[in-house]
Amino acid sequence: MVTAPDRPHRHLPAGIWMLGFVSLLMDISSEMIHSLLPMFLVGTLGVSVLAVGIIEGIAESTALITKVFSGALSDYLGRRKGLAVLGYAMGAFTKPVFALASGVGMVVAARFIDRVGKGIRGAPRDALVADIAPPGLRGAAFGLRQSLDTVGAFAGPLLATALMLLWAGDFRAVFWVAVIPGLLAVALLVFGVHEPPRAASVKPVNPIRREALARLGAAYWQVVAIGAVFTLARFSEAFLVLRAQQVGIAAAWVPLVMVAMSGVYAASAYPFGKLSDRIDHRRLLALGMVVLIASDLALAAAHGWVGLGVGVVLWGLHMGMTQGLLAAMVADTAPADLRGTAFGFFNLLSGMAMLASSAIAGLLWDRIGSAFTFYAGAGFAALTLGALGVLRQRNPDDQ
Repeated sequence: MVTAPDRPHRHLPAGIWMLGFVSLLMDISSEMIHSLLPMFLVGTLGVSVLAVGIIEGIAESTALITKVFSGALSDYLGRRKGLAVLGYAMGAFTKPVFALASGVGMVVAARFIDRVGKGIRGAPRDALVADIAPPGLRGAAFGLRQSLDTVGAFAGPLLATALMLLWAGDFRAVFWVAVIPGLLAVALLVFGVHEPPRAASVKPVNPIRREALARLGAAYWQVVAIGAVFTLARFSEAFLVLRAQQVGIAAAWVPLVMVAMSGVYAASAYPFGKLSDRIDHRRLLALGMVVLIASDLALAAAHGWVGLGVGVVLWGLHMGMTQGLLAAMVADTAPADLRGTAFGFFNLLSGMAMLASSAIAGLLWDRIGSAFTFYAGAGFAALTLGALGVLRQRNPDDQ
């Protein structure tokens, strides 16, 4: 029987909820702009589609690289919240620039600073979630943050669409509205989240020195490898949109693909996060891979709404099953004082794998066909599932 002092926590701390709502508000703000930005650049500012691709590629690559250094810096300082506030503030204060932009230079500068801000806040925020959450509730904590983040990801475009219809396509007016949730996110982080104090006896240590990195043991690097290979099997959701167009869905209805996927993702992330605190991590991850394989096969065979809908729903479900889980696995296998660095490296390698997988998917789509792209995704997922089985046999007691 568990004695009173040892009774496990049953409720998530308020700080986890606050961080979830911070993510929700910032995602609403960002997606209101990002969902319209390509059309604004091409239609209003006269930028070429090639230039849009280059801008987005540079922006996302910058965010990936920045995550490693911000995570390591948060470990060195022993403080996460300040860097998270800085990153969110950079994102919030770039929003008016999009509304005021008279040329592509201002947009590029704002997009670059916004993505640097995303890179700065990502790893320290995830490490802060791990620091605040009780060990037995980390899966639920990461699942909740991911769920609220995803709600913002599809609420933003829906709000932007509604405002564009209301204001007859006034991009700049919508961009001004996007400033409000961004500023609210920063305020909520500043006043609503309290960081656990660092032990006074702990001295700052360079977390990217060889001696420090050696403390990120084999269990952590296995999680990083699993995450990277898993991401190779899960290319960009943009291919879901392209598949919808190809099977004959009317252009006006295509955005519902992402709304449906994000809705399932948001609804499932928290329940599966809670489940991950009770069952073997690799078993749940393997189940997520099975769902991804089923999604890829449904999308490959789709000829209309039914097949497409099944594939999209399963895609969102596998995201809800696995994304918070992988974050919890990083937190569980990394030393507490190196969590920022651990999340930085994990996000960097997973991001690089996403860029590679999307490039491979695009190449297969152009050269062989869209169906084969999804069959190849199912094949990568099956390989990852096999690797999980091998690791489970070698480490039967390791979650």
